[in-house]
Amino acid sequence: MDGGARRFARAVLALFAALALLMPAGAAAQPQISDDNIRAELIADGGPTAGGEWMLALHFVPRTDEWHGYWSNPGDAGLGMELAWDLPRGWSAGEPLYPVPRRLVIGGLMNHVYEGAYTVLVPIRVPRGADVEAIDPIGLVADYLACTDKLCVPQRAELELDPAAAEDDPRFVRWRASIAPTLDSRANFAIEDRLLRIGIPLPVDMDLSEPHLFVEERELGRGLRPAYARQQTFFREGDLLIAEIPLDQLNLPAEIVREPAPTRLDGILAFSRDVGVRFTAVPGAVPNAGNPVPVREIPPFWILVAGAIAGGLLLNIMPCVFPILSLKALSLARAGGSQAEARREGLAYTAGVLIACIGLGALLLALRSAGEAVGWAFQLQEPGVVIGLLALATAIAANLAGLFDLPSFSLTRRGEPAGAFATGVLAAFVATPCTGPFMAAALGAALILPPVEALLLFASLGFGLALPFLAIGLIPALRRLLPRPGPWMETFRRIMSVPMALTAAALLWLCFRLGGTTFGWGAAALAAVIVVILAVLGRRRFAARPWAGLLAALLVTGAAIAFLPRVVSEEVEVAESLLDPTPFSKSALADARATGRPVFVWFTADWCVSCKVNESVAIEREATREAFQRAGVVTLRGDWTRRDPAITEFLSNHGAAGVPLYLWYEPGEEGRQLPQVLGPDALVTLAQAAPDHPAGAGQDKLRPDAGGGR
Repeated sequence: MDGGARRFARAVLALFAALALLMPAGAAAQPQISDDNIRAELIADGGPTAGGEWMLALHFVPRTDEWHGYWSNPGDAGLGMELAWDLPRGWSAGEPLYPVPRRLVIGGLMNHVYEGAYTVLVPIRVPRGADVEAIDPIGLVADYLACTDKLCVPQRAELELDPAAAEDDPRFVRWRASIAPTLDSRANFAIEDRLLRIGIPLPVDMDLSEPHLFVEERELGRGLRPAYARQQTFFREGDLLIAEIPLDQLNLPAEIVREPAPTRLDGILAFSRDVGVRFTAVPGAVPNAGNPVPVREIPPFWILVAGAIAGGLLLNIMPCVFPILSLKALSLARAGGSQAEARREGLAYTAGVLIACIGLGALLLALRSAGEAVGWAFQLQEPGVVIGLLALATAIAANLAGLFDLPSFSLTRRGEPAGAFATGVLAAFVATPCTGPFMAAALGAALILPPVEALLLFASLGFGLALPFLAIGLIPALRRLLPRPGPWMETFRRIMSVPMALTAAALLWLCFRLGGTTFGWGAAALAAVIVVILAVLGRRRFAARPWAGLLAALLVTGAAIAFLPRVVSEEVEVAESLLDPTPFSKSALADARATGRPVFVWFTADWCVSCKVNESVAIEREATREAFQRAGVVTLRGDWTRRDPAITEFLSNHGAAGVPLYLWYEPGEEGRQLPQVLGPDALVTLAQAAPDHPAGAGQDKLRPDAGGGR
């Protein structure tokens, strides 16, 4: 269609949308067109410069969460935005730049929408010699559509902006980051038998967790248009991604059916939710073959919730939570008091777990939305946090050993909700590295779901973790199964100081692995000072000032948290491995797969106890090494002990919120994700099923690129 026909079609759609408001029984009079439902604001990124590009932003904010806006091609329904500018002579507006849209299917119709606040950028070209100091305010009339699942309302925003008063707006950093960047290589497209095929140059190591192609053109000639709601198919052929999009044949007048196919297609390729690139395609040859790209589908939400609860329950027996079980065991033992005391402690413990899980999840989502490359258990990648945990574990071990005792800090007193709450917080905080097999899908989905649903998943994880102790607190029959309180509890308390001391020792080892020798010895000195302070100030003659020891320990810990991270070493010695792996990188993975050999990639961290258990059980074994040598398996290891944006992105693209992650690549095929719990012979079986190759073949090709540090 020409421009006039397009405007006429949009006007008709707007009319139908307005008339639809009158259809419900008893409906009120048609509302006036305004921007009340999705309010628009015109904002400048500083002032204009003669001969340059001036970036403006249209920032849209819906009045409630039920309203959504549309991409330039709205899909099967809706209406794209129309902009009418009032600019000085010689000035011109470029094409609007949109974020990656989302898919919303209502009644079988696909909508390309934006949920929540979103921003569209528009570049303004300023001519050379323009007097930018004496420019009248510019004007804009924006016509767009605001919809809920049941209702659509045309919107009109009449906006004005004074260039002379424009100032830098810090929000532009975030807005620019949300815009889909432009792919620097041109794509080809072909239309064959009601199928649109587009070949997009994309590196083979680019991971696609949830690919989808948004085509900007609504008409493709000869009465064809994309079938937006039907399944898209993706293939790989080397560095070329091939997308196949079904087309619908419309019953249109003959003059429209005779229109040729367009000479150019524009669109956005989404890699995953809110992440993608813009592309431009021209007519050309598109290969018919390739390896299918698996599309990861998010399970139903109730399955994710069930998985998160099951994962939380499983955390109660995971090795990384065992030190916290000592605290919980004491709490359960002292629950032999009154029903009211048991109920208060159970609820307080549950509240501590829930608040910790939701708080960590909210912080994780906030950091990721701000552009930080972080994943689940990110706090254990921070040296200051590990120092704080070491001090806490040391203090708890000293308390359990009887070196000091505080009235409201004692871990064996009855009816103290504050102690149960603190125990719950600590249990959740330390449990985060153990992303068990039931939690993998739920936590991976939490990174791409809307914030409310994501936080519900984190809360479900906390509920599962707290459920056993909560049941003990609320159900008298379960409490009657526990041993009665007595003098044995003091002995049990001292015995339980051993696993907490081992926890402190493990955190001290992590300090050496995370920050190097100087940092590690500084952490050891901190732990020793805390023990001395608490032991000395916990004696009887200090009983009148029971908080003095804890306050002194807190001051020393605060000083250590402020100072010790400054001595963290840039490089830490890489842990040895029987498999002699290459450090992970996308280029190293691409090189490994190019050898035509099987490839095994594992992602681990020194603070991930379940990772270390898997390594000792299945990976670091002579049988595994021999099987890998016979099959010529190339091995790569991604060490996530420290923050690594490349590894974080790779994990996210594979639906993993954290480690462990294990991938097996057969020659010429996409990676297969292995279970998070590996059996002793799991890798041996995979290697034995692969054809035999000379020992070590393929690994040496990667060795020159391997780094010596982490």
